[in-house]
Amino acid sequence: MHAPLPQAHSFSRRMTAAKQTEAIMIWVFRFAAYSIILAATLIFFIITWNGLPVLFTSTPPFININFLTKAPQTLYVFDWQGKTMELDADDWAKFSQANDTSSVAPKTYAYSGGGIFPNIVGTVLLVVGSMTIALILGILSAIYLSEYGKQGPVIDAIRLAIINLAGVPSIVFGLFGFGMFVLYFGWGQSLLAGWFTLAFMVLPVIITASEESLRAVPQGFREGSLALGATKWQTIRQNVLPYALPGILTSSVLGIARVAGETAPIMFTCAYASRDQLPWQGLDNPFQIVFQGVMALPYHIYVVSAKIPQNEYTNRVQYGSSFVFLVVVLLIALASMILRSYMRKKYKW
Repeated sequence: MHAPLPQAHSFSRRMTAAKQTEAIMIWVFRFAAYSIILAATLIFFIITWNGLPVLFTSTPPFININFLTKAPQTLYVFDWQGKTMELDADDWAKFSQANDTSSVAPKTYAYSGGGIFPNIVGTVLLVVGSMTIALILGILSAIYLSEYGKQGPVIDAIRLAIINLAGVPSIVFGLFGFGMFVLYFGWGQSLLAGWFTLAFMVLPVIITASEESLRAVPQGFREGSLALGATKWQTIRQNVLPYALPGILTSSVLGIARVAGETAPIMFTCAYASRDQLPWQGLDNPFQIVFQGVMALPYHIYVVSAKIPQNEYTNRVQYGSSFVFLVVVLLIALASMILRSYMRKKYKW
């Protein structure tokens, strides 16, 4: 005789259609999350793997100083005494003066020699300036919407407009900045035009995050301050805003990543493919720097990748510039995160 089959425990978990669906959806969500992480990791790995040899060398000082300190130049490639020489425009001029190169016919490759120092400088100036403007305008707007504005249809409409602005393509902001700041205000291709264009582009994110951070501060902080005789502005400045700063700085990290990587807005308002001088060079008045155009890493990568013939030399510049660009953005974002961590430890409730 066969032994009787064991009976299921009355409290055992039974697999139903709903539970099967839930299990499947968990795996779908897990697959989507891991796919995104894997794709991002792969992109960073490819850029790092191809960019490191451009930035670092096997001989002292083990860093490609020219790539970090020179401006983009034309690369001259030619054969000389049995060796293949690769010289940028400055080195080629010195070489031609020191040697008889009348029989040499070098091949030239635009933007494949020199370095990216002016592009690094321009990127840092654009990020710092635009984020400063965006944070000031964003925090002031959030304070009004959260603390002073009378809640009703008008404030709700303003919030809806801010949310809609967050979805506007960057090219539209670029055209807006070109028409408003470059042409109408007469600022021309300048840092000032680029700052305000990029600031307006990230303003919706900063306003929304700042307002949420202000609302997260307990209402008792406000009531206690007002009960002791402080004005509303004193209450906001001393008892609300300091505790909301960590959340506000979180939005700034997201803004930095977007501002630094945009090409279309700066292409219309402030970026040059090539410029002989740094923004502060050749100025009679240091304040004129805000009306100077700059070179920037996003636009430089776009030009090298899409506007000139592709070859092994341009490929090297693309990956080297992209790697340095990631490092620059990472350092700026890291500084913001360190400041956010400090503010969180300082202000707790």
